[in-house]
Amino acid sequence: MKFDVNKLKEVNDLDFEQVAIWPFEVKSLVAMFGIIVSLVVGYYFLVKDKLPLLEAAQNKEIKLKQVYQGKYRIAVNLEAYEEQLGQLKSDFSSMLKSLPTSNETPGLLDDITLVGTSAGLTFRLLNWQREIPKEFYSELPIEMEVFGGYHNFGQFASDIAGLPRIVTVHDFEVTQESNSLKLTVQAKTYRTSSEQDTVTEGKTQ
Repeated sequence: MKFDVNKLKEVNDLDFEQVAIWPFEVKSLVAMFGIIVSLVVGYYFLVKDKLPLLEAAQNKEIKLKQVYQGKYRIAVNLEAYEEQLGQLKSDFSSMLKSLPTSNETPGLLDDITLVGTSAGLTFRLLNWQREIPKEFYSELPIEMEVFGGYHNFGQFASDIAGLPRIVTVHDFEVTQESNSLKLTVQAKTYRTSSEQDTVTEGKTQ
């Protein structure tokens, strides 16, 4: 059926009570207008409020896919992760064994004294300082003043690092005093917080 545009000019003269006999062109225009109005009204009253929910669902879908991909990679490499975890546990256990226990800390001063005298140093001061609690461990500082030569100091620092228990050297200062050199240094060893808590609980019981 051919669409006659001239028929649209009759719109103003049409009677709404005689819709059935309206020209095809006018019916098509009215139907198209009705569809457009329905789409606009439907968008504002039905669709528009649902768009944020759709966006949130799409974002959630993206996050869930990322989580799934991460878990899938872990599952695929589970055996390798378990081996790494076992190695980490072994390394951590070895490190803990390198930390002095409460019973060993008094003897640590004897070890340091032996290392120092073996390196040719003379001790003037060797004392524990106040313990410094950290989140997962506690620092046990040791204040030291020793006398000797540069090579003796170097040997002392090397031997300290070679002790079976972890001892680190900090804030060292070398000054001239009389005919000798004085080394003022702070050494630190460490204790795990779990051990400290266990000791505290034992005292309170």
